[in-house]
Amino acid sequence: MTPPKPDPRPDRVSLWRYLRLFRRDILSAQPARLYRAWMAEFRTPLFRSYLVNQPDLVMEVLRASTDRFPKSDRIGEGLRPLLGNSVFLSNGATWARQRRIIDPAFEGGRLRHSHDAMRAAAEACAARLAGKVGEAVEIEQVTSHATADVIFRTLFSVPIEHEIAAQVFDRFRAHQRAQPILNLAAFVPLPRWMPRFHSRATRRSAGEIRALIRRLTADRQAEIAAGTAPDDLATKIMTTADPETGARFETSEMVDQVAIFFLAGHETSASALAWALYLLALYPDWQDRLAAEAAEAAAAQEEGIAGLSHLRMTRDVFREALRLYPPVPMMVREATRPERFRGRDVPRGAQIVLSPWHLHRHERLWDRPDAFDPARWQTENGRQCQREAFIPFSAGKRVCPGAGFAMAEAVLILSTLLRRYRFEPVPGRAPVPVAHLTVRARDGIWLRVVER
Repeated sequence: MTPPKPDPRPDRVSLWRYLRLFRRDILSAQPARLYRAWMAEFRTPLFRSYLVNQPDLVMEVLRASTDRFPKSDRIGEGLRPLLGNSVFLSNGATWARQRRIIDPAFEGGRLRHSHDAMRAAAEACAARLAGKVGEAVEIEQVTSHATADVIFRTLFSVPIEHEIAAQVFDRFRAHQRAQPILNLAAFVPLPRWMPRFHSRATRRSAGEIRALIRRLTADRQAEIAAGTAPDDLATKIMTTADPETGARFETSEMVDQVAIFFLAGHETSASALAWALYLLALYPDWQDRLAAEAAEAAAAQEEGIAGLSHLRMTRDVFREALRLYPPVPMMVREATRPERFRGRDVPRGAQIVLSPWHLHRHERLWDRPDAFDPARWQTENGRQCQREAFIPFSAGKRVCPGAGFAMAEAVLILSTLLRRYRFEPVPGRAPVPVAHLTVRARDGIWLRVVER
């Protein structure tokens, strides 16, 4: 038995059929040959793109100067109503300035200050599940609630029950349902002055979320001015000056950044955590091993020993979930000059697609690529692939600044839940992976919650 994987499309389809499939779900829109190909070219009358799986070329694109392969505007077309010009979408000098301000908040020593807030959110999640024991639960909703709670506790020092936090969470769920992963402008290069054809529901939910975030940031700015602000991530970012210019984020810029922190720190983590729990339900022997490890870590923490250092297997399981179900399945860069990849001319303006979904399951790189095997990370193949073919948080200069945050959060939530509960599959409800804003299940991930 292997974990669920979407069926690929036939190798050849019409352009119109491909665009319809791509807009609905980018995973099943791809042919099976991409799991073996080092590179594939896709041409249309409007643009040319190249999916690159060869590890050294992937790293060349990710580690090159950001001016050589900037993030493509195409993938951001559908996200700008919510994310504005956040660090996830910006390029050039704007992106570099944003990273200089943001990165210090996520440094290792600083990140450890967030662990208590993460633990509190994990315990709150476990408490909410107590009323669901014996029931079938849609686990994506559970993990979404938990990771949103982590974001609000670590960023603004408020739990998700806080009035504005609860509204942001509710509006974001509506936005996710309304917004496809790609806007029409992702396929058709339109001039900036033309409208982007976002649905009314997308524009409305994005506007509501940004208005709520603006209230939170304005309140925090007032607390900073009064000297009463808590020492959390929002305060750190809002009081950090660019070391080159001395400027801080303006309110509108901070709204953009909080929006991407919420998307990247809540939505992506929720996706990976839900798949991790489903995988553990499929493989109960691994679940039992992690529950025992969680109990040992809890005992160590009571003795004053750092609990995270005792959760190595839990970290490997989450790493395996990220491999099989990377939350961001594809990243798109743009060539700003002519390139030559694998003997092919890549013209200026071509879209370079880097696909964690295909790279993480590549048949010529990984041993048993479709199998769930957390022990692989302690093998030579696993260690080599981790260095060369594992990019759930991207790599190079544009690596996600919150990668360490996401790993710590996931390990703490998994260990907290597994210490109290067993998760079992619901017969007849195997999830089907699809890509919306992240890799989710078409009809949710349903698990039965059992008290240990």
